[in-house]
Amino acid sequence: MQHFQLEGQIREVGNKAVIKAFRRQGLVPCNLYGKGIDNILFTVKEKELKGLLYTPASFIVDLKLSNGKTYTAVTHELQFHPVDDNCLHIDFLAVSADKPIAIDVPITITGHAAGVQAGGKFTLVSRKLRVSALMENLPDTLNVDITNLQLDKAISAGDVHYENVTILSPKTTVICRVKSTRQMLAAAKAEAEA
Repeated sequence: MQHFQLEGQIREVGNKAVIKAFRRQGLVPCNLYGKGIDNILFTVKEKELKGLLYTPASFIVDLKLSNGKTYTAVTHELQFHPVDDNCLHIDFLAVSADKPIAIDVPITITGHAAGVQAGGKFTLVSRKLRVSALMENLPDTLNVDITNLQLDKAISAGDVHYENVTILSPKTTVICRVKSTRQMLAAAKAEAEA
């Protein structure tokens, strides 16, 4: 999986006024926690987050903090402003290479569905699946081959398998489907009546 470099400035616990002052300066308050480390409060520049947040890709984040320490983490929780969509706060979860990491990984569709060639309409329902794997085994994307997807059928999380990766999303999570179109249903009805 791709890594994303991020630098942060250690900060003290502050009240709402302090947090608002950070945001006016173009800084985003962040929190890092995880097993074996104390809770670390820091800020990062909002413009440096664009490549991490506004992309369909998932990343392992390499955090370099002003106290001279570096941490490997994943984004755990994000808060955005309800109107202007600016990032207000990020919680990072510290991870290590020797323990499985749970993360959302984007789905890439490959092939042409047989059901679409028969006149159906393809719909992508889920853009990401939650998976767990060791850092070295985490894929950048999950490839889903739809070549054999027939009319009025779907592919769900329980149908896909990847080496050294465990799918955490519920097995019933629909990834994509091919549905009959209205014209096809109308033609079938007219044919049945004839």
